[in-house]
Amino acid sequence: MPDADELVANALAAVRGTDVRQAERQLDQLMVGTGAADGTTAVDAALLRRLVRALGRLWPRGWQPVDVDRITSRRLDARSARLVRSAMAAQRRAQAEPVPAWWDDQLHELTSEARDTGHDVLAAWTAAEGLDRADALRAAVDTLALVESLPPIAVLRPPPGTTGALTARSAGTRSGSPMLDRVRALLAKAESTTFPAEAEALTGKAQELIARHSIDEALLAAGSERGDLPGGVRLSTDSPYAGAKALLVQEVAAANRCEAVWSDDLGFATVLGWPADLVAVELLYTSLLVQATAAMLRGRAERRSGSGRRTKVWDESFLNAFALRIGERLRTATEAATEAATEAADQASAETAGAERLLPVLAARGEAVRERLDTLFPGVTRHRLSVRDAEGWSSGTSAADRASLDVGGGRQQPRQVPGRPDRR
Repeated sequence: MPDADELVANALAAVRGTDVRQAERQLDQLMVGTGAADGTTAVDAALLRRLVRALGRLWPRGWQPVDVDRITSRRLDARSARLVRSAMAAQRRAQAEPVPAWWDDQLHELTSEARDTGHDVLAAWTAAEGLDRADALRAAVDTLALVESLPPIAVLRPPPGTTGALTARSAGTRSGSPMLDRVRALLAKAESTTFPAEAEALTGKAQELIARHSIDEALLAAGSERGDLPGGVRLSTDSPYAGAKALLVQEVAAANRCEAVWSDDLGFATVLGWPADLVAVELLYTSLLVQATAAMLRGRAERRSGSGRRTKVWDESFLNAFALRIGERLRTATEAATEAATEAADQASAETAGAERLLPVLAARGEAVRERLDTLFPGVTRHRLSVRDAEGWSSGTSAADRASLDVGGGRQQPRQVPGRPDRR
């Protein structure tokens, strides 16, 4: 009789193949177990060991806990994602090498509601999900097959067990700074209001605060001797309208001196930049996606009903136009904040002109982000945007105008930008 590890390996090989009957036979063998008195327990332990090993191999290949959780939910289901969370917690308990604080923060947020089940992870998960053994084993094998198949992705921060893991800085998305708390509050109000003018004022003020904070951080970093590199975050761009979401990520990133690359097959966009700017992109993208979706639904309700296909094309055109127009407004606000900061520095310093101090700092940081992009994504290509519904495009542009972010008093005209989100 095969041992537990061999039974798991055979079930995995069958699930990855094309013979459905063979896959069912191997799952039946897994059900039977090794034939020993503790055969079921041995199979559960073998499945967990292999899943924990597979997760441990993902970390040096660029994956982070939130990434694995996201793609498991996307390609399988929430039930499988909960199994992966429990397995990640088990893997962390066995991790002897250094683990950075931001890593533990991610994992804690994912597993904060999970109970510590020790070594009985699979049995506890099966009971919690209300599954019979056959369904539990099928789901566990499918989950393991997915985790073992994930490709390498860009390493954004030193993972556990590597040099620099303990000194790696967090991107700061959970920072409790008063400024970020104000930005979050402003964006929450902008999302909830039904008055476009109020949303305009609230979101515009949030972008103004973000831009000023970014400049302050840039000047502070320029005066220190820290040898930091730009970091990165990954933002979900799941269906529906994944391309439009990727375009919104790119527009928000570009307005905040970041670079974005869309990995459409994996369901996320990677944003590279400095910590304060990454916080800005994540906050604004999340809020603007809510605002854009609400505006799209209102616009859809106002137009005459059509076929499902027609509605989908209209929605996509609406969201693409919204993203491009919002990007123009964000850039205008950032440029206005930069100009205001330069003027303030000029007035405050009799020895060094503000532009001579600020602009080279911002240029150097921008160049560092582009170099980071070239290093992590040497094969980036461009994706051309097509407009398939003129009415949806016009409505999306109008909605973005109503959510205008122009806080610069109209001193500069918005720039035209290409609608081509980066794509890997």
